[in-house]
Amino acid sequence: MNKDLTVGRPESVLWRFCLPLFGSVIFQQLYNIADSFVAGQFIGENALAAVGNSYEITLIFIAFAFGCNIGCSVIVSQLFGAKKYSEMKTAVWTTLIASAVLVAVLMLVGFLLGERLLALIDTPDELMRDSLTYLNIYILGVPFLFFYNIATGIFSALGDSRTPFIFLAISSVSNIAVDILFVKTFEMGVNGVAWATFICQGVSAVLAIIVVFRRLAAVRTEGKVRVFSGSMLGKIAVIAIPSILQQSFISVGNIIIQSVINGFGASVIAGYAAAVKLNNLVITSFTTLGNGISNYTAQNLGAGKIDRIGQGLKAGIKLIWGLCIPFAVLYFFFGRYGMYPFMENRTGLALDTGVTYLRILAPFYFVVSAKLVADGILRGTGMMGRFMTSTFTDLILRVVLAIVLSRVIGSATGIWLAWPIGWTIATVMSLLFCVNGIKKLKREKTGRIDR
Repeated sequence: MNKDLTVGRPESVLWRFCLPLFGSVIFQQLYNIADSFVAGQFIGENALAAVGNSYEITLIFIAFAFGCNIGCSVIVSQLFGAKKYSEMKTAVWTTLIASAVLVAVLMLVGFLLGERLLALIDTPDELMRDSLTYLNIYILGVPFLFFYNIATGIFSALGDSRTPFIFLAISSVSNIAVDILFVKTFEMGVNGVAWATFICQGVSAVLAIIVVFRRLAAVRTEGKVRVFSGSMLGKIAVIAIPSILQQSFISVGNIIIQSVINGFGASVIAGYAAAVKLNNLVITSFTTLGNGISNYTAQNLGAGKIDRIGQGLKAGIKLIWGLCIPFAVLYFFFGRYGMYPFMENRTGLALDTGVTYLRILAPFYFVVSAKLVADGILRGTGMMGRFMTSTFTDLILRVVLAIVLSRVIGSATGIWLAWPIGWTIATVMSLLFCVNGIKKLKREKTGRIDR
């Protein structure tokens, strides 16, 4: 059901809108967690390491899908808030067509360069075959990844966060069952893990696109709806390209960090592969809530309700910090138990590596979550230059410090310490940019009214 986010108490509106988004991302992360769980429990430590190793490459594709999601979602939100429904539909069709072309290019590049990328990050010989197998099957499913993300972006832009939650809940639970069926019953190894994700994500994507078309058809429009618009693509690109660059550079940074981690051996790789899935569950949850705040911001910007944007910043931080508490407590004090499902052996270097990683990062979830709320407002208002500045600062610091500190300390612990430092500095920047940006929007609105 479509929902107007420009009316009602901001805190209540965000809570009702973002709670299903939070549930959706939990189930979204079950895809990768299920892969690692099944690989670690039913195949072995090397399989877990191979899936985790390939995952860093797949983040590049996720970055592009995320950018298309955000670009479409922000523009559609603004047009929906302004009640420009013909232009809104044009934006949707333009995004779908442009994304189809982008998908074809990315798949071609992925198949041609996948093995080279794995070699570039110093993938150990014993992991190369399984890593490449997982990666190639994943690339086949890139169209599903893209169009599902675009569909969820459209749902969110229309104020509907419940529909994508339902799709993900069903497909994610199914993915766990199919993972176990293919690996344990059919003994397909890493192939089974990859094909299970492909099938379940494919079904979810097709159903989501069908419902999107039905939802848009129900919106009455006046005027011509264009199938493709170059000017509309330009508006979408202004939001999408910086988001793609941000996520892509983060992915490249993670690949560099992965290459540093790979130098410490298969056990450390396996421990990181498991722990980073738990961490990504949290970060992706916060990012998704930030995306929801982008939709809230964009709708209110389109409606000219600037005061509600500042209120959304405060309400968003309050909401996201409430979600931080259980994650921070669980990972810091009970992270070892969270690692158990991924580990064939419950002692040793792999387990200790993951526990150390989680204990270092968990207290700083309160910091990075505030950044992601501020980033959501920066994207929703189109302040992409400021958004990219703080994000790249975080990335550069984490990559450089991971390399330097791992050498100085002489262990992988030096790598993990880079995260809190980068997060803290970038959060201060994002919050300052956000507060000053809202003040600027208020001055501009006052100036227009005065004239």
